[in-house]
Amino acid sequence: MKVLLAGGGTAGHINPALAIAGYIKTMRPDTQFLFIGNRGGMEQRLVPQAGFEIKSITISGFKRSLKPKAAVENIRTLGRTVSSSAQAKKIIREFDPDICIGTGGYVSGPVVRTAARMGIPCLIHEQNAYPGITNKLLSKRVKKVMLAVEAAKKYFPDADVVVTGNPVRGEILTADKEQSREKLGLDQRPVVLSFGGSLGAQKVNEAVADIVARSGIDGRYQHIHAYGKFGSFFPSLVEEKGADLSKAPNIDIRPYIDNMPECMAAADLVICRAGAITLSELQAMGKPAILIPSPNVAENHQYHNAMALVNAGAAELIEESELTGELLTKKVDAMLSDREKLKKYSECAKRMAITNAGERIYAIVKKTLGNTK
Repeated sequence: MKVLLAGGGTAGHINPALAIAGYIKTMRPDTQFLFIGNRGGMEQRLVPQAGFEIKSITISGFKRSLKPKAAVENIRTLGRTVSSSAQAKKIIREFDPDICIGTGGYVSGPVVRTAARMGIPCLIHEQNAYPGITNKLLSKRVKKVMLAVEAAKKYFPDADVVVTGNPVRGEILTADKEQSREKLGLDQRPVVLSFGGSLGAQKVNEAVADIVARSGIDGRYQHIHAYGKFGSFFPSLVEEKGADLSKAPNIDIRPYIDNMPECMAAADLVICRAGAITLSELQAMGKPAILIPSPNVAENHQYHNAMALVNAGAAELIEESELTGELLTKKVDAMLSDREKLKKYSECAKRMAITNAGERIYAIVKKTLGNTK
């Protein structure tokens, strides 16, 4: 079997494609895979790291601004739209896949569209509660639209849809809370985990600094925080607020979290953005959360993702426009001081979890191919 995957731009589109490929490879080790990504995108690093081959096309999205610079870029995008389809066609013809799976992002548009025109069975996977425009446009061209959550169904009225969930890393499903705490050197005090993405979110960092500084002074909570690429000011900000980090072993701050399954398993409460894959991991682990959706993403989809959990009683939400250190600290204290309510958040999150998404997606792949490959 030969599987072509297309998705990129953000880890939220790339990681589901990698998880799908990983599960299929486990079930069918003889499967050949090829990813198509956007030239210069982070998929060029993540896909080879995961052991898969990738080829590139050049594509970009349209700017909604009326400024002259945006108009010039939109003209370039029109040209790339045409050329990217030709590039995709050449790659597809050479690889000759049995099936094509798109996971969103600009790059999946020309790849899935071209593959469908060439008569190749195509599937798409939508990670968010509010779909991206690329998947909405592709939905009428594919055999099946696979959704992460029920809430997305209404946006695909004319498509054949099925809820599969988001594929979640195996380490997330198997991580143990007590073992993780022991490995991380944590005691029985409450553990707060916070992060704002790989680049770092300034407003999240500024608000989290208040509660980290307080715990650095009074030792109330153990806190793991990742401040991201552009958050290098964070340690100094915490110390300006009165905490001596050299004397606060309960505080673990770092640019990135490379052992997320362990850190998330150890946590009693998570403070984070509302990216689709992160939320699926929270659900799989049954972790109570305070969600701070990024306002800087297409179609404000993080807000819609977060509200799906809030409406299910699985999380609390603070919009970035209202975020302050004082408000965040009050909400953390309120949640961690009520163990019964915290348990209910956890139970509601677990009820939302779909932990066999890889299995569901693989079944759809087999059915689409008629079990002949």
